Amino acid sequence: MKTATKLGLLSSLYLSQGLPFGFFTQALPVLLRKQGMSLPDIGLTHLLALPWALKFLWSPYMDRYGSERLGRRRGYILPLQVLSAGVLLLLAVPVEGVSTQGLLAAVLLVNLLAATQDVATDGLAVNLLTSREMGLGNGIQVAAYRVGMILGGGLMLVVFDATGWRPTLLSLGAMLLVATVPVLLYREPPSAPPAPQSLGLRWWLQRPGAGGWLVLLLLYKAGEALATGMLRTFLADAKLSLTDIGWMLGGVGFTAGLAGALVGGALVNRLGRRRALILFGALQTGAVLLYALATKGASLPVLALVCGVEHLASGMATAALFTVMMEECRPEHAGADYTVQASVVVIATGLSAAVSGFSAEAIGYSGHFLLAAALSAVGTAYVLFTFHPTRAHSLRATPEASS
Repeated sequence: MKTATKLGLLSSLYLSQGLPFGFFTQALPVLLRKQGMSLPDIGLTHLLALPWALKFLWSPYMDRYGSERLGRRRGYILPLQVLSAGVLLLLAVPVEGVSTQGLLAAVLLVNLLAATQDVATDGLAVNLLTSREMGLGNGIQVAAYRVGMILGGGLMLVVFDATGWRPTLLSLGAMLLVATVPVLLYREPPSAPPAPQSLGLRWWLQRPGAGGWLVLLLLYKAGEALATGMLRTFLADAKLSLTDIGWMLGGVGFTAGLAGALVGGALVNRLGRRRALILFGALQTGAVLLYALATKGASLPVLALVCGVEHLASGMATAALFTVMMEECRPEHAGADYTVQASVVVIATGLSAAVSGFSAEAIGYSGHFLLAAALSAVGTAYVLFTFHPTRAHSLRATPEASS
C-alpha cells in the first residue's frame, strides 16, 4: 500500500474523530457559558470524555477478536462511525431543540463510540505505518484530527450563530458520514489475532522502565490541557461574539494547528525523539504563558495571534509525543499497547480540563494560565531529565530514535 494512500485513509479516520470531539470541547463550552453556566460546571463537563480514559479496559479484546469478513480493525471502525453520525443526526430531530441534560447524555454516548473506534483506528495506524513513516504519519494524524476539531468546533460555532441548533447538528452528522467513505472503500488485508497472553495494561505494568514513561505521558500535555480547558470561556467572557470565536478557532487555529502538526511530524526524525519532545514542549509552555499576558485587555488581533501560536506549538508537541508512543507498541498488540498510553494522556488532560473551571474561578484567568504554564514547564523538564531513549528502549526503534 502506497504511503499517500495510507495517509489519506488515516486522515479521514482521525478527522472523523475530531469532528464531534471538536464540537463538544470547543463549541459547547462557549454555548454553555453564553447560557450562564458557571466555570466549575463547564469544567466538569470534560469528565464526559471518561470513555477515552477507560478504553484500555476493552482494547485487548478488540485486538484479539474482530470480523474476518469486514477486517479485524475495519469491522469495528465502520459501524461505530456510522452510529456516531446517527446519534448526531437524531439530536437534530426535535424541533424545539435538545435539553441540556439530553445533550450531555449524547456527548457521553458519542465519546464512548468514538473512543472505542479510536482503539481500532490506532491499531490500524501502527500496523500500516513503517518506522520511517511514523513521524510524517503522526503529523498527518494530528493535523487531520485538528481539522476535524476546527470544523466541528470553530466552524460549527459560526453555523450555530447564523442558523441555530438543527442545521448545526445536521451539518455535523453529514460531515461525519462523508468522512466514512474512505474506510468504506478500504479493504483490510487479513491478519492473525495475537496470542491472548501479555495483553494491555498487564504488560505495561511488568515492563522495565514503564513507570517513568507513564509519568511522562501524564505530565507532558497536562499543562496545556489545564489552559485550554478555560480558553473558550475566557474568549466568551472577553465579550467576543460566537462568530469571532468561531473564526478565531476555525481560521487562525485551523491554519496554525495544521502547520504545527505537519512541521512537528516532519521534524521528529531530523531532531530525534528526545530533542523534539524537549523543544516542542518548551514552545508549548511559552505559548500557554502568552495566554496569561493576553488577559490584560488584549485586542482581537492579539488574541488571534496568541491563539495561533498556541495551536502551532501544541500541534508540534502532540505529533512528537504520538510518534514516540507508536514506537513503544508491539506490532501484534498495537491497538492495546497504544491505547494504554493514549488513556494515560487522556486521564491527565481530562482531569486537568475538569479542574480548570475551579482554578480559573479561584485565581482568575491570568493566574490560571500562569499555573498552566508552570505545569507545562514541569512536563518538559521531566522529559529533559528522565527520557534518554536507546535502541533497546523502543520496541520499534529507528536509528533516529536514539538521538
